[in-house]
Amino acid sequence: MAPEAVIRSIADAHKTMAGALTPILVEINRQLGCVPLSADAIIADVLNISRADVAGVVSFYSDFRRIPPGRAHTKLCRAEACQAAGGDLLAAHVKAKLGCGFGETTADGAATLEAVYCFGNCALAPAAEINGTLIGRATPAAVDAALLATPR
Repeated sequence: MAPEAVIRSIADAHKTMAGALTPILVEINRQLGCVPLSADAIIADVLNISRADVAGVVSFYSDFRRIPPGRAHTKLCRAEACQAAGGDLLAAHVKAKLGCGFGETTADGAATLEAVYCFGNCALAPAAEINGTLIGRATPAAVDAALLATPR
Protein backbone atom coordinates (compact mmCIF):
# COMPACT_ATOMS: atom_id res chain seq x y z
CA MET A 1 0.00 0.00 0.00
CA ALA A 2 1.31 3.47 -0.88
CA PRO A 3 2.32 5.70 2.06
CA GLU A 4 -0.53 8.14 1.36
CA ALA A 5 -3.05 5.29 1.49
CA VAL A 6 -1.58 4.06 4.78
CA ILE A 7 -1.77 7.59 6.21
CA ARG A 8 -5.40 8.06 5.13
CA SER A 9 -6.36 4.63 6.48
CA ILE A 10 -4.82 5.38 9.87
CA ALA A 11 -6.38 8.84 10.03
CA ASP A 12 -9.81 7.50 9.07
CA ALA A 13 -9.57 4.73 11.69
CA HIS A 14 -8.78 7.19 14.51
CA LYS A 15 -10.69 10.31 13.50
CA THR A 16 -13.57 9.85 15.96
CA MET A 17 -11.29 9.55 19.00
CA ALA A 18 -11.05 12.50 21.35
CA GLY A 19 -7.63 14.08 20.73
CA ALA A 20 -7.15 11.95 17.63
CA LEU A 21 -4.17 13.85 16.22
CA THR A 22 -1.49 12.40 18.48
CA PRO A 23 -2.63 8.76 18.20
CA ILE A 24 -2.78 9.16 14.42
CA LEU A 25 0.76 10.53 14.33
CA VAL A 26 2.04 7.80 16.65
CA GLU A 27 0.57 5.08 14.43
CA ILE A 28 1.89 6.65 11.23
CA ASN A 29 5.33 7.02 12.80
CA ARG A 30 5.20 3.38 13.94
CA GLN A 31 4.10 1.97 10.59
CA LEU A 32 6.16 4.14 8.24
CA GLY A 33 9.13 4.90 10.51
CA CYS A 34 8.37 8.61 10.15
CA VAL A 35 5.61 11.14 9.54
CA PRO A 36 6.26 12.29 5.98
CA LEU A 37 5.38 15.86 5.01
CA SER A 38 2.64 14.49 2.76
CA ALA A 39 0.83 13.31 5.90
CA ASP A 40 0.10 16.85 7.07
CA ALA A 41 -2.44 17.63 4.36
CA ILE A 42 -4.14 14.23 4.59
CA ILE A 43 -4.49 14.37 8.38
CA ALA A 44 -5.63 17.99 8.27
CA ASP A 45 -8.30 17.06 5.74
CA VAL A 46 -9.56 14.06 7.71
CA LEU A 47 -9.63 15.93 11.06
CA ASN A 48 -10.75 19.26 9.58
CA ILE A 49 -7.80 21.12 11.13
CA SER A 50 -5.02 23.17 9.59
CA ARG A 51 -1.79 21.70 8.25
CA ALA A 52 -0.03 24.07 10.66
CA ASP A 53 -1.75 22.31 13.57
CA VAL A 54 -0.42 18.97 12.35
CA ALA A 55 3.08 20.31 11.69
CA GLY A 56 3.15 21.97 15.11
CA VAL A 57 2.57 18.67 16.89
CA VAL A 58 5.05 16.80 14.69
CA SER A 59 7.76 19.40 15.32
CA PHE A 60 7.07 19.58 19.07
CA TYR A 61 7.63 15.91 19.89
CA SER A 62 11.12 14.62 19.19
CA ASP A 63 9.97 11.04 18.56
CA PHE A 64 8.12 12.14 15.42
CA ARG A 65 10.51 12.14 12.48
CA ARG A 66 10.08 13.47 8.96
CA ILE A 67 12.46 10.89 7.48
CA PRO A 68 12.90 7.26 8.60
CA PRO A 69 15.78 6.59 10.99
CA GLY A 70 18.70 4.40 10.06
CA ARG A 71 18.62 0.68 10.74
CA ALA A 72 20.70 1.21 13.89
CA HIS A 73 18.61 3.91 15.58
CA THR A 74 20.78 5.00 18.48
CA LYS A 75 19.80 7.50 21.16
CA LEU A 76 22.19 8.75 23.80
CA CYS A 77 21.17 10.63 26.91
CA ARG A 78 22.84 14.03 27.03
CA ALA A 79 21.36 15.19 30.36
CA GLU A 80 23.57 16.18 33.29
CA ALA A 81 23.51 12.87 35.20
CA CYS A 82 24.61 10.93 32.13
CA GLN A 83 27.27 13.48 31.23
CA ALA A 84 28.65 13.29 34.78
CA ALA A 85 28.80 9.49 34.51
CA GLY A 86 30.91 9.45 31.34
CA GLY A 87 28.33 10.32 28.72
CA ASP A 88 30.68 12.63 26.81
CA LEU A 89 33.24 9.84 26.32
CA LEU A 90 30.47 7.45 25.31
CA ALA A 91 29.11 10.01 22.83
CA ALA A 92 32.54 10.48 21.25
CA HIS A 93 32.92 6.70 20.90
CA VAL A 94 29.47 6.22 19.37
CA LYS A 95 29.91 9.10 16.92
CA ALA A 96 33.17 7.56 15.71
CA LYS A 97 31.68 4.06 15.58
CA LEU A 98 28.59 5.10 13.60
CA GLY A 99 30.30 7.70 11.44
CA CYS A 100 27.70 10.38 12.09
CA GLY A 101 26.90 13.09 14.60
CA PHE A 102 23.83 13.88 16.63
CA GLY A 103 20.76 14.47 14.49
CA GLU A 104 22.33 12.73 11.51
CA THR A 105 21.75 9.56 9.53
CA THR A 106 24.53 7.96 7.53
CA ALA A 107 24.21 8.28 3.75
CA ASP A 108 23.65 4.52 3.41
CA GLY A 109 20.83 4.57 5.98
CA ALA A 110 22.73 2.22 8.28
CA ALA A 111 22.67 4.42 11.38
CA THR A 112 20.99 7.41 12.99
CA LEU A 113 22.28 9.09 16.13
CA GLU A 114 20.01 11.21 18.31
CA ALA A 115 20.50 13.17 21.50
CA VAL A 116 17.86 12.59 24.15
CA TYR A 117 17.58 14.67 27.28
CA CYS A 118 16.59 12.04 29.84
CA PHE A 119 15.32 8.52 29.66
CA GLY A 120 14.46 8.65 33.36
CA ASN A 121 17.25 6.13 33.95
CA CYS A 122 19.57 8.46 35.88
CA ALA A 123 20.47 5.89 38.54
CA LEU A 124 21.99 3.78 35.75
CA ALA A 125 23.79 6.58 33.91
CA PRO A 126 24.97 6.89 31.25
CA ALA A 127 21.99 5.62 29.32
CA ALA A 128 21.60 4.72 25.67
CA GLU A 129 18.84 3.21 23.57
CA ILE A 130 19.37 1.19 20.42
CA ASN A 131 16.33 0.30 18.35
CA GLY A 132 14.09 0.70 21.40
CA THR A 133 16.23 -1.30 23.83
CA LEU A 134 17.40 0.75 26.80
CA ILE A 135 20.96 0.22 28.02
CA GLY A 136 21.83 1.39 31.53
CA ARG A 137 25.41 1.98 32.65
CA ALA A 138 26.19 2.06 28.97
CA THR A 139 29.80 1.51 28.05
CA PRO A 140 31.45 1.59 24.64
CA ALA A 141 31.62 -2.22 24.75
CA ALA A 142 27.91 -2.57 25.62
CA VAL A 143 26.88 -0.18 22.86
CA ASP A 144 29.18 -1.92 20.36
CA ALA A 145 27.61 -5.29 21.26
CA ALA A 146 24.09 -3.89 20.78
CA LEU A 147 25.08 -2.35 17.46
CA LEU A 148 26.56 -5.65 16.28
CA ALA A 149 23.20 -7.29 16.95
CA THR A 150 21.53 -4.73 14.65
CA PRO A 151 21.35 -5.54 10.92
CA ARG A 152 23.37 -2.92 9.05
